[in-house]
Amino acid sequence: MPSTAQVLVIAGTDSSGGAGLVRDVEVITELGARASCVVTAVTAQTNSCVEASCALSPELVRQQLRTALRSNAIRAIKIGMLGTGEIVRAVLDELPDRREIPIVVDPVLCSTSAAALLDPEGLQLLRDQLLPRCSLMTPNLIEAGALLGEHVARTSSEQAGQARALLRFGSEGVLLKGGHGTDAESVDVLVNHAGPLVLLRAPRLDVTMRGTGCALSSAIAALMASGEPMESACQRAKSYVHDKLLTLRPAS
Repeated sequence: MPSTAQVLVIAGTDSSGGAGLVRDVEVITELGARASCVVTAVTAQTNSCVEASCALSPELVRQQLRTALRSNAIRAIKIGMLGTGEIVRAVLDELPDRREIPIVVDPVLCSTSAAALLDPEGLQLLRDQLLPRCSLMTPNLIEAGALLGEHVARTSSEQAGQARALLRFGSEGVLLKGGHGTDAESVDVLVNHAGPLVLLRAPRLDVTMRGTGCALSSAIAALMASGEPMESACQRAKSYVHDKLLTLRPAS
């Protein structure tokens, strides 16, 4: 990847270092790109729960985004935790056109421990205004169900159907992750408005790592920043995360 590839990350911090901006910057750097950051919220987290969260002022978020875009030749944008409707509005005010810069949205709605990380106004704005402006959205099964107002997909056919249903929100593509599933394979479903459904498969591993969603979406953004097409960026990013998980398996 060219050293000039610059990814702008819009997300919250995680004091444990397992997710959020710390994970995003780690991944982007490992893939050979550079990261610029817009902080939306500060969270106090352990490896098991969110203990506190504080959203930054919308105006400060707006100023961070404006100056980051002015200071660097941004080649891709990754959006994670936004926190409030006011912050979503601030991001929308400054966000460039997806035809100029690929925009990957990881819709962070709640933590693994079920702490809400986006308020109801923010969720509505995400659906109605932010997703139509993004290149790719990367929800997990729980987030997909919440966005659609449906139960969490339990079968591969339900997952495929929900992936296609999510396209109605207007993004160019949807990568519906299957990490919360229970099958022997972890299958992600990639769809867009023109091409066929693509299944990205990997063996399911009996290990856990916080921030896998952050890692995957940041890896995709880093690869797209270098000019990688969406499908191959998704496949390579999935392989990257799978390889990271492999290192966590106990030695036999």
